[in-house]
Amino acid sequence: MRFNLARHNTLRNQILLVFLSVMVLVLCLVGIMTYNLVSSLLQTNAEKQIQQTAIEATGRMESLYEQIDMLTKQIAADSYVQSILLKEKQGTLATFTERQKIMQRGSELQAVYSYGITSFEVYSLNKRRLIPLREGGLYDRIGHKWIDAANKAKGKMVWAGKDPKELGHYLVIKQVRLITQSYEHGGYLIVNIDPNYFDMTETNDNQEFVVLVDQDNHAISSNYEGNIQELVKEKDDTIEIDGSDYMIVKQTSKVTGWTMYYLTPLSNVTEGMTVLRSAIILSGAFGFLIYVVSSILLSTMITRPILKLTKTMKRGRDKGKLTINPDISSTIEIQELNTTYNQLVENTNHLIQVVYEKEILKSQAELKALQSQINPHFLFNTLDALYWSLDEKGEDELANSVIAMSELFRYTISSQKQDEWVTLKQEIEHIEMYMQLMKMRFGDRFTWSVSIPEIFETINIPKLLIQPIVENAILHGVGNKVGEGFVHIIVTPSSKQGYLLISIQDNGPGMKKEAINDIYNLLETGKVYSMRGNGMAIANVNKRLILYYNQEAEKLITITSEEKKGTCFTFEIPIRHDVLKG
Repeated sequence: MRFNLARHNTLRNQILLVFLSVMVLVLCLVGIMTYNLVSSLLQTNAEKQIQQTAIEATGRMESLYEQIDMLTKQIAADSYVQSILLKEKQGTLATFTERQKIMQRGSELQAVYSYGITSFEVYSLNKRRLIPLREGGLYDRIGHKWIDAANKAKGKMVWAGKDPKELGHYLVIKQVRLITQSYEHGGYLIVNIDPNYFDMTETNDNQEFVVLVDQDNHAISSNYEGNIQELVKEKDDTIEIDGSDYMIVKQTSKVTGWTMYYLTPLSNVTEGMTVLRSAIILSGAFGFLIYVVSSILLSTMITRPILKLTKTMKRGRDKGKLTINPDISSTIEIQELNTTYNQLVENTNHLIQVVYEKEILKSQAELKALQSQINPHFLFNTLDALYWSLDEKGEDELANSVIAMSELFRYTISSQKQDEWVTLKQEIEHIEMYMQLMKMRFGDRFTWSVSIPEIFETINIPKLLIQPIVENAILHGVGNKVGEGFVHIIVTPSSKQGYLLISIQDNGPGMKKEAINDIYNLLETGKVYSMRGNGMAIANVNKRLILYYNQEAEKLITITSEEKKGTCFTFEIPIRHDVLKG
């Protein structure tokens, strides 16, 4: 049994198993997500549709409400009604004929503006009934609560709810304002509304319920037989009615403050989900069948090149990789690849070691070659200065020059292995001795200055890192200038934390942009060939910066120059007091 399992533990079978497992997982996740998303989408769309229906019904209700408001405004603003109410306010009671005329005028307006208004009543300021013609007072008709509300509304229509005198009817009350300069209170208008006027229910086969309540949550129109107050207090989006779940959608009118409730069975919203579920299952099964066939073909395509690669690696074991990979328990193909790989690694490690040692030797040889380029160049310039001193100075000064030159030679030709790194102070002292010799050549027209904070004097730098650029500034800057010339050496902390900025400035003739670009091109090549020209020393120092400090940039020295004003060379080195030497 174990033999059979090991025999079938191939990469192809593992890929096939993984692909099928992933596909089953993906199909289940996609099916569940699709079903949930579509269900949610259908429910959301149904809710939006019902919400839109509620908005339209609310709009119709507001339109009916505004018709009543329009009628009350017309009656209250009628000139004849206004004149009678004004007379009543002034103490003259309206006659029976005048009251009949008010009723006739109101009936005409009622017929024009609203069909759901059954009657209207007009009361004077002292609460005396003008119409209907029967005697009575305002307090006999409606409660104090609504009279106070009408007074606070100051001419706006107030919904008073159910009519206490006529069962099923509704009342609205409005304070009548006299059209005078001060719009004084002149009386009251009460309108009786038919119970079916605001009927928003419609006969349907979907068992939907529509409930319209006023601002006090009293039902105005409803086909819901349950407790409306419990429905109003319900905060969830669904409610259970007779064992069925209903979705609640409500819409509140900004005009009236009334709320419309729509209750729709969830079964109506989710109908068709069974078909969707079946479609998803069938699609998943069909997709899984296609994926099985595709997985078999794909796994075969993947393993075939791996087998070929294994045979190729067996033939090329001498070319190797980097490290030996431990034995692993995996498929037959992978184990074979691992064995072949380990055999190649043994030879590769040997080759890497050989190449690494060669690179080290090459770097050391390159540094020595760069150092050897500086020494003869420096010797030539020093002897040239001595020649000028022999021609112009006396024996005592000549002796001092010879001593200074011997110190310079001792600094230059000392053992590189022991003194390849020096302190910044030692390098500056060497540069100052060199400039003393150059002063013998140029005389009083040559001056120099050195600015270096004492705290940085112990920083280790490669020997002769600054001197070649100073030498370049003297020979090509001061040497090519008519009149006084100077060289400034400035050491300051760099804006880059942990680095020093070294600047060498001269007031020589400067360089053109073309010459600066030529030097930059020389720096980018990383090669130092010529012993002539002001580019050799710069390229030499740039190359040594790269080798000593493991810099990755090709151009480390920055040149700023202006014709007839001078040139400035700057470069940065890390602040390290314990640089590894050798």
